[in-house]
Amino acid sequence: MRNMVNPDTLQMITDFSDAKGPSGFEDETVAAARKHIGGGFDTEEDCLRNFYMYRKNNSGNKPVFMLDAHSDEVGFMVHSIRPNGTLRFVALGGWNVASLPSTKVLVRTAEGNWIPGIIAAKPVHFMKASEKASAGTADISSLSIDIGALNAEDAKENFKIRIGEPVVPDVKLEYDAAHDLMFGKAFDCRIGCAALIETLHRLEKEDLNVDVVGVLSSQEEVGERGMKVAVNHVKPQIAICFEGCPADDTFTEPYAIQTAFKKGPMLRYMDKSIICTPRYQRYCLDLAEKLCLPAQASVREGGGNNGAIVHTSLDGIPAVVIGVPVRYIHTVHGITSYYDFEATVNLAVAIVKSMTDEIIRSF
Repeated sequence: MRNMVNPDTLQMITDFSDAKGPSGFEDETVAAARKHIGGGFDTEEDCLRNFYMYRKNNSGNKPVFMLDAHSDEVGFMVHSIRPNGTLRFVALGGWNVASLPSTKVLVRTAEGNWIPGIIAAKPVHFMKASEKASAGTADISSLSIDIGALNAEDAKENFKIRIGEPVVPDVKLEYDAAHDLMFGKAFDCRIGCAALIETLHRLEKEDLNVDVVGVLSSQEEVGERGMKVAVNHVKPQIAICFEGCPADDTFTEPYAIQTAFKKGPMLRYMDKSIICTPRYQRYCLDLAEKLCLPAQASVREGGGNNGAIVHTSLDGIPAVVIGVPVRYIHTVHGITSYYDFEATVNLAVAIVKSMTDEIIRSF
């Protein structure tokens, strides 16, 4: 396994993490993909902001291997403007609501600019005892974003706020080289987007038994909507869905830890949306063991992913989910490692290079 951090790859991860692209507004993520995919691929984009990348040396007569990662992040949308000038907002995807008060965010204006705001947190000085007791159970509809406006008219006229505009956390990626840790937002699934692009780069000139198509799919966090279109467009015979998956090593009993930091990608047997193709899942884990590549496996009682759409589409498509462990997904800040990113890419490359039509049919 490569241990050195490639500066270009780190920059790609940074560009993906920093991109402001909540569900339905994935334009900046697509722009990052266009920047980093390089000249060895033909690309196209549909109206849902699904972005397709085709290897130029695909033959057109081999089984299609689809690599997917969703391009959206959990975010917010402006619902309305309150009389005092603060913004009521709704969630795009599932948030840990208790983590939101006092978060700095960016709100897109009618002119396309992004301006700062704060998810309002009522000072404890003004809280009643009942409010203090329920502070961690607030509903998102009770929260507001304060952009500093004096009233609703000020918010509209001077700040150029309008309803329906996206909101994202104001977070930039930081890399701690001494400990190989990346701190940033949107690693679910931007670390997966970067892993997909890196995998495509390493397969670009390989002589393969499959034709490879990469997809950055939209709106996964609100119901896997982009993949419902993408899978019918690509019509693959087999797929890998990359993810930024929730690490469980800081709050789980030791015997039950299945997604630890710096132990390689996690391949899930199931979550509430899918039982990943069992024979294909076993094949990937056995291949990792054979090649001495780090990998983990998990059985999840919650969560969901694009594989749920893929494996029940067309005539049924073998699908596995390969996740880079990320601590604290679906909150404002996450932590992941370049080691696990690299291990994920290495395993994905090995799987694609090993694949044949006969093996696909055996799943």
